[in-house]
Amino acid sequence: MSLNETLDIFNDRMKKIGTASRQEAHFLGLWHQTFHCWVYRNTKGQSPSLLFQLRDSKKDTYPSLLDISCAGHLVTGESAEDGVRELKEELGLDVSFDELHSCGIFIEDNTITKTLIDREFSHVFLYECHRDVSEYVFQVSEVSGLYFISMDEFQQLIQGDIDSVVAEGISLNESTGERYEENREVSLSDLVPHPKGYYDLILREIRSLQV
Repeated sequence: MSLNETLDIFNDRMKKIGTASRQEAHFLGLWHQTFHCWVYRNTKGQSPSLLFQLRDSKKDTYPSLLDISCAGHLVTGESAEDGVRELKEELGLDVSFDELHSCGIFIEDNTITKTLIDREFSHVFLYECHRDVSEYVFQVSEVSGLYFISMDEFQQLIQGDIDSVVAEGISLNESTGERYEENREVSLSDLVPHPKGYYDLILREIRSLQV
């Protein structure tokens, strides 16, 4: 998304009060809406696995860190339902909104730098998908790799019970455009920082769907 894309702007009670460019919203710390979708897969006899995207090295925020499977800003006039386009754009998934499980809205107020203040009302969803990681078609301008991490191991990591986990996936050589399989050791410093309460929400909702 361009820094000049227009976003709907809200007050802290989520009442729309105007519009602004994405760049203005982040510079001035204006509240706006985003779409988050965590892709996960179930494997019989094992813990579910979460899909993480490796952010492109040229991203304006948190380059080269692991983050939400799929996420994006909602531009002016859009609702959460419109966010499904991000799944197609970033991961090559044709998904209808009805296939997503809603986790509700998570409110996040994050001062990254003095000139980058990110205040978001994030519409958070889950999507169960059993594709192999090599089958995803990811958007190379946004994503440099995709990795699965065991949900049980990830919970131990965010709780501080272990220092690192092994993520299994594919990475993109940004110079040649080649994709290659890779296992990488991941610690908390390799993840885009989100509040523990955010991750607790995701893990709790996935567990509620297990039968």
